[in-house]
Amino acid sequence: MAANVVETAGLTKHYGEVRAVQDLSLEVPKGTVFGLLGPNGAGKTTIIGTLLGLIRPTAGTIRLFGTEINGATDAAVRRIGAIMETPAFYPFMSGRDNLRYFQGISGTGGPAEIDNLLELVGLSARANARFNTYSLGMKHRLGIAYALLGDPELLLLDEPTNGLDPNGMAEVRQLLKDLGDGDRTIVLASHLLNEVEQVCERVAILSKGSVIAEGAVSELIGRRDRIQLSTTDNVAAHRLLAALDWVSSVLATDGGLLVDAPTERVADISEALARAGVYPTELRATSTSLEQFFLEVTEGDRP
Repeated sequence: MAANVVETAGLTKHYGEVRAVQDLSLEVPKGTVFGLLGPNGAGKTTIIGTLLGLIRPTAGTIRLFGTEINGATDAAVRRIGAIMETPAFYPFMSGRDNLRYFQGISGTGGPAEIDNLLELVGLSARANARFNTYSLGMKHRLGIAYALLGDPELLLLDEPTNGLDPNGMAEVRQLLKDLGDGDRTIVLASHLLNEVEQVCERVAILSKGSVIAEGAVSELIGRRDRIQLSTTDNVAAHRLLAALDWVSSVLATDGGLLVDAPTERVADISEALARAGVYPTELRATSTSLEQFFLEVTEGDRP
C-alpha cells in the first residue's frame, strides 16, 4: 500500500491566460485529514476536479494510491468518494430512498450499508422523511453519506460546510473529525481557516493556484511561538530586544510589541529590559493561530 494516497508533481491547469493551478506538487499521506486552504479562486475546486479526472490538466502528473492516473476511467478513481457540490437528490424521495437509488447506480452495497451510513451521519431518525423537509445541515450530511457509498478509501470534499449556519457547520465539522479517525484519507478544500484548523491534521495554503506553505497544522502555527510584550518604554524595548541574537524579530503592535523568540526566554527578556531601566507592564507567551499564519504568508498577495 502506498504511503501517500495522493501525489501530484508539477500539476498545472490553464484556462486560456488564466492560471488556475500552477506547478502544484502535493503529498497526502494515508489516513490523514488534509486541508486545501485558500480564498475563492485559489484553485481548490480545480485541484479536486483534476484528482477526480473531471478536469484534464495542462501539465504535470497525478498518482492515486501509488498509481499514475490518466483520466476518470482509471480503477483508482473508483476508490474515491467526493462532493464538489451538494448532490442533486430527489426532493420528494426520502433520504433513505435517495441513497438506495445512488447505490443501485453504483451496483455495490446493500440495505445494511444504507442503515450504517444514515446512523453515521446522524440521520437515522429522519431517514424516511422526504428530502425537501430536511434542514440545510441535514442535506449536507446526507451528501456526505452519499460520498461514503461503497466505503471509499479517499474522500474529496469541496467546501462541505458552504452556506450552513453555525450549528450546521459545527455538526458537519464533528462528523468530519469522526470520519478522520481511522484509515480513510480525507482531502478537504475550504476557505474557512477555523474549519481547517479544527478538522485537518495537515494543510496546504494556496494562493493564485500555487502552494505557498504546507505542513502539519501544529507545525505551521507552532513555528511562531511568540511573546506579547508591553513596557514603560516600547521604543527603547524594541531597540534593545532586536539586538539580542536569540530574538528573530520584534514587531510593533497596537500598544505593545510582539517578540519572535523562544517562549522559555520570557525571564531573560524581563531581565534584559530591567537592566536598561525598562519595565514590562505585560509579558506573556502566545502562539500563532492558523489565521495569523495565513495572513502573514499571504500578505504580499493582498491588494
